[in-house]
Amino acid sequence: MTFGVVIFPGSNCDLDAIYAVSKALGQKVLSIWHQESVLPKVDAIILPGGFSYGDYLRPGAIASRSPVMKAIKNYANQGGWVMGICNGFQVLVESGLLPGILLRNISTRFISTMEALSVENQQTPFTRKFTLGQTIRLPIAHKDGNYFADPRLLEELKQNKQIVLKYQNNPNGSLEDIAGICNKEGNVFGMMPHPERAFAKWLGSSDGLCFFQSMLEAWEEKNE
Repeated sequence: MTFGVVIFPGSNCDLDAIYAVSKALGQKVLSIWHQESVLPKVDAIILPGGFSYGDYLRPGAIASRSPVMKAIKNYANQGGWVMGICNGFQVLVESGLLPGILLRNISTRFISTMEALSVENQQTPFTRKFTLGQTIRLPIAHKDGNYFADPRLLEELKQNKQIVLKYQNNPNGSLEDIAGICNKEGNVFGMMPHPERAFAKWLGSSDGLCFFQSMLEAWEEKNE
């Protein structure tokens, strides 16, 4: 399986994602510069965390208009798997690939902690190796991770089972404790926690590896 990791000016978790996929998962990874307008042949795309374009304007807003995002939108619309982590989640929301908005944490402060989360949907390519309701531990590191949706959108997210992860002890004020969502089709997934920083027990948790293992398992099944 070949993963593509997109790199924006200000990305700082790209190497973490590359290491997790190449070393912990043992799969091929290609780096994709934000100015590329044509994607290489990949089986999944990862938008990593960081501070794309210094988080000027709004986090993810400028990056969402990078040339590569047009290609990623086409890729996603054709069913390609796209995973956005932290700043990558913000880019997905700003680009319209995922609904809702991400606001400043209610504390207005940057938060960096290990959090307990609940898996609310294990039927996506990104979460299939988890069990429904499973408690996992992942680190967070963000200042603008407060997810918000209006009542109509929130009801739609619930009906379509688009809420994938929830915080057990909401650290940032996210509506309904939301920590990660997917699109209606289930092939685009955004999450604020960092699975790439939790792929081995010596990091404090190995739960993050299951997201990447899920994608590999789904890909292998699809290509049998």
